[in-house]
Amino acid sequence: MKIKNLPENVLLVELPAREPHIAEQFKTVNEIVSNNNNSDVIIDFSNVEIINSSNISNLLILRQLLQKSGHKLILCDVSVLTKCIFVVAGLTDIFTFVDNPCSAFETVKNNR
Repeated sequence: MKIKNLPENVLLVELPAREPHIAEQFKTVNEIVSNNNNSDVIIDFSNVEIINSSNISNLLILRQLLQKSGHKLILCDVSVLTKCIFVVAGLTDIFTFVDNPCSAFETVKNNR
């Protein structure tokens, strides 16, 4: 579990591979953003094979917190299986997906 402060007010969140650690990480990130919503957030899914409905709910909460403050949420390195969950749930138009953290950082910079 890692949360890194990148330049230009960007948080990079590297999710752990398994529950309950994923849920704990989302809780921590949501608290950080609630207390200091001055950053865009990149969530790195490279260690995650699949997520559950609770994780999706936390992502929706995080997205809403960020939108209220005019900031972005970017998801990167999402596995095919997890991406299918977003497709089935009809959430692919709500979230921004990119291939890797570098692309995510560029996307954040270019959308300012």
